[in-house]
Amino acid sequence: MAAPEVHHLFHHPIADHSFSADRQTLAVARDNNVELYNRAGGKFTLQDELKGHDKTVTSVDIAPSSGRIVTCSQDRNALVWEPSPTGWKPTLVLLRINRAATFVRWSPSEKKFAVGSGARIIAVCYFEEENDWWVSKHLKKPIRSTITTIAWHPNSVLLAAGSTDAHARVFSSFIKGVDARPESSVWGERLPFNTVCGEYLNNAAGWVHGVAFSPSGDALAFAAHDSSITVVYPSGPDQPPKAVVSLSTQLLPFVSLIWNGESEIIAAGYNCEAYRLQGNEQGWQLVGSLESKGRPGLDSQREESALNMFKQMDLKGKLNDDTQLKTVHQNTISTIRAFEEAGTGAVKKFSTSGVDGRVVIWNA
Repeated sequence: MAAPEVHHLFHHPIADHSFSADRQTLAVARDNNVELYNRAGGKFTLQDELKGHDKTVTSVDIAPSSGRIVTCSQDRNALVWEPSPTGWKPTLVLLRINRAATFVRWSPSEKKFAVGSGARIIAVCYFEEENDWWVSKHLKKPIRSTITTIAWHPNSVLLAAGSTDAHARVFSSFIKGVDARPESSVWGERLPFNTVCGEYLNNAAGWVHGVAFSPSGDALAFAAHDSSITVVYPSGPDQPPKAVVSLSTQLLPFVSLIWNGESEIIAAGYNCEAYRLQGNEQGWQLVGSLESKGRPGLDSQREESALNMFKQMDLKGKLNDDTQLKTVHQNTISTIRAFEEAGTGAVKKFSTSGVDGRVVIWNA
């Protein structure tokens, strides 16, 4: 397996990252700003900074076809950035929330986006032509706590959300005049706005950190704070699901996950490395880490002089420093995203970003 492409951008946590469709632009959420990096040869160089928020930016997403960037922040605002001759132009979104915005993602159709918040609300935002602004409709019931994560179904109508009330839920975000009427699926047929198509509790009542629909949209996976991943296979509207497979692991909790085809999930989180899981309705299992641990140059200690050796013993009470992790990421991985798709829902490459200020591109 080819070595991962590591970009150490800075010594600072990365809350979220997103690549443009041509994979030449990288948007990174850092403090109150979003930094835009351009690929020059094998590395990314800082090109621009989007300054519009006055509190920490929690999430960023680049729309693949239009190139618009949406950002959300703890200042309770979301901004849509559009390229113009004078630079990036921000448009304020009327979110109408009174707590921090926590997570944002464009729908696959790019006609709308969803913003999760600490106000127990998901704001589904769309563009109103006559007033020339972005407005929102609220998904409220039955959310009882902060929304931590959001994922869109391929039909751009269904929306999965994970929250700190230990539930993963699937909602309809159908907006008349914006969405075409969706075809009936295993999640439901007639889907007016705020229809709850599924509600799943984590066994240990742990926070739900990450959710994702399978490429077909017929299965939902979510990761929770009890180090488990649960995969739900619905059977039809108002029917109990065909199967709910919960896999508990002995690892630290996963924070983010993506599907690679219909029978594989790649997840990452507090263990600082990405793991592969495989399975189907009958059961899922953890296959292992995507990293080959014995990477050259990591364990090979340089020859120490006797003086240096005793100096280390005197200063630290130990011979060698073990502060370096054996993984590529040196801290929690906060976001994992598909980087290059291989068609039919499979992922050829994926990218991760974390608390260590690194963005890494992996071969799946």
